[in-house]
Amino acid sequence: MTGTNREGIIAFEDGTVFLGRAFGAITTCVGEACFNTSMTGYQEILTDPSYFSQIVTMTAVQIGNYGINTEDVESDGPKVKGFVVREVSPITSNWRSSTSIQDYLQAAGIPGIEGVDTRAITKKLRLAGAMNACISTEGLSEAEAVKKAKNFGGLLGVDFVQEVTVKKAYAWDLENKGSAPFTVVGTDLLGEQTKKPRFKIAAIDFGAKYSIYRKLQHHGFDVHVFPAMTSAAEIKGFNPDGVFLSNGPGDPSAVTYAHETVKDLLEDYPTFGICLGHQIITHALGAKTFKLKFGHRGGNQPVKNLETGKVSITAQNHGFAATQEELENCGAIVTEVNLNDGTVEGLRLKDKPVFSVQYHPEAAPGPNDADSLFAEFYDLVQANAS
Repeated sequence: MTGTNREGIIAFEDGTVFLGRAFGAITTCVGEACFNTSMTGYQEILTDPSYFSQIVTMTAVQIGNYGINTEDVESDGPKVKGFVVREVSPITSNWRSSTSIQDYLQAAGIPGIEGVDTRAITKKLRLAGAMNACISTEGLSEAEAVKKAKNFGGLLGVDFVQEVTVKKAYAWDLENKGSAPFTVVGTDLLGEQTKKPRFKIAAIDFGAKYSIYRKLQHHGFDVHVFPAMTSAAEIKGFNPDGVFLSNGPGDPSAVTYAHETVKDLLEDYPTFGICLGHQIITHALGAKTFKLKFGHRGGNQPVKNLETGKVSITAQNHGFAATQEELENCGAIVTEVNLNDGTVEGLRLKDKPVFSVQYHPEAAPGPNDADSLFAEFYDLVQANAS
């Protein structure tokens, strides 16, 4: 199925309207408008739970050229509220493709629009900041679409984690690795294998991407996934060797139950947090987060490690951040900063085996510069194993 002649619309809360051609589902959705600068990886973006409640604009010119496959999803299905692109490829050309992006979004009930000026939308969001928007493919008038955009409540103070977390705990063993040897550095499972002990970790799912669990498994962990609302007592009853805190959507200040749980767990377990997990550690320490003007979303964000001087190119997807001064006042050491705007990208605690990063080291899509963080977590857990 290729594009259609149906009209699509995306309207912003300030009254700005873009008209284009509809694809995907015939429906209307509201959410926060954002943009992603990745050149590839649209399937991973669509299925990333961190995008729940957001309408995503891609800056790459053509989307959909390699179709959709069943292996590269990051969750159980698309999580975006809407998808905006310059052009949808009329063909899919990849041996792994099982369907087109048009049919994929249609089956998932998600509207898409093509043929709009995505450069203008991106520039608008960079200058004005993140805005509420309405996307419609069912003939909604401009006035109606603008009204719906204005009526969207936004992300501040809203807990979207409960919409995407798992309903019950389970053991992740997608590749049936069991107690097999693993590669300590990197994920080349066909390379030289090193026989080291595997460790059991409790991964708290705030909206995790499957790639994170794969990387943890590849680096020597038996991953047991727990819902976001799991209490510290339940985690302790599981007796893990370490705790992992995943990414996820929404305002980190709204998930107060997670703040309390993590505050308790930090006292007893080596802990690694990614993205929302990093922000939850921030709140658990007593610091706060604030909303960025337009967020960091893409596979090309430069991050400098203040302790080593190394610069990594990272994949990111977040709209909130913490301040360095607050974190340091709460006993944390800021380890990494974003070279574009100076915001905090990593921290560690002075007196506990705890660290976190604001970006996505599993990097799907994106470069692999930060892959070694999973090996660092393994070393941290091993050093603190009883």
